[in-house]
Amino acid sequence: MIDKTAPRVAVNELYRFMHEVLTRVGVPEEDATVCADVLITSDLRGIESHGIQRLKMYYDRIRNGQQQAVTQFEIVREGPTTAVVDGNHGMGMVIGKRSMQMAIDKARVYGMGSVAVRNSTHFGIDGYYARMALEAGMIGMSFTNARPSIAPTFSVQPKLGTNPIAFGCPTDEECPFLYDAATSITQRGKFEVYERTNKPCVPGWVTDQQGNPMTDAHEVLVGLTKDTAALLPLGGAGEDLGGYKGYGLATIVEILSASLQTGQFLNNLLGFDPQGGKRPFMLGHFFMTINIESFVALNEFKATTGGILRELRAARKAPGATRIYTAGEKEFENEKRIRGEGVPIVPTLQAEMKTIISELGLTGYNFPF
Repeated sequence: MIDKTAPRVAVNELYRFMHEVLTRVGVPEEDATVCADVLITSDLRGIESHGIQRLKMYYDRIRNGQQQAVTQFEIVREGPTTAVVDGNHGMGMVIGKRSMQMAIDKARVYGMGSVAVRNSTHFGIDGYYARMALEAGMIGMSFTNARPSIAPTFSVQPKLGTNPIAFGCPTDEECPFLYDAATSITQRGKFEVYERTNKPCVPGWVTDQQGNPMTDAHEVLVGLTKDTAALLPLGGAGEDLGGYKGYGLATIVEILSASLQTGQFLNNLLGFDPQGGKRPFMLGHFFMTINIESFVALNEFKATTGGILRELRAARKAPGATRIYTAGEKEFENEKRIRGEGVPIVPTLQAEMKTIISELGLTGYNFPF
């Protein structure tokens, strides 16, 4: 999906821009550092939907009051291995990082740690938080619910969010194992990327209210907001290709992100009150860490896991296939390349950045557009 023709912005310059924008709209300096790091990590890994593309969304939501620039991180319940956190509609990236760090700290002492979060906001890429744990030599898992977009099997109404699952662990290779994926066939942000680049979507990703496929990204995004389009769960429509499995996984994420913390769920996450006015999104997250050394020596775990991955990549290839990947490899290679080449900025994103620069009166940026 990376546009090879779009002008590129150096990673450090783009990070500086996002950091300044966030501080200008009231995010404290330290918190803006966290938020900008989550965003630039997404761009580095080639996940275009959740990096600089999301900046305008956070910018608008802070300015219209749907989320708070200053995060009030509140621990409402805590045990040796668990905690419940209320994010009070602050910056999701700040809430997510602090919560995962709590889980890591608990696992370091007690072997496992879990933190449930309520009243948060969009926190960027799910894999960022699982990666925190693997970098600490642990297994990390991260889950979040989201505004409705997935139809339950045999339905055409968006009820569940894209509800991603992230799992990460260290290996004896340079690239760790890091799985990060929505429980829909594809995530909502990809349609935003397709809309920006004026590309059609793949048939079978989205259904209209008559059960017909939709391929126009703009129509999909409008339909999701108007309850007239729905993403299909992993496996697609019906049961023949296992769509009920994706539906079940999305429901598991919803339960972990709402039930343990008495949080909001499904249609309560739309960001609108019954009268149609904007309100906070009230998202929930769930973070879990496992201290590997409570089970086995870390180097032994790494060797076994590396062996699993190497054997998978050595499997007999399908006709025409040149390589087998394990989770996180493509993103790992993107990160190395994009650090050198810069982040591609498509025309519609250029326009959004120019709008922000104009509205905030920013100076000192020499973007190539």
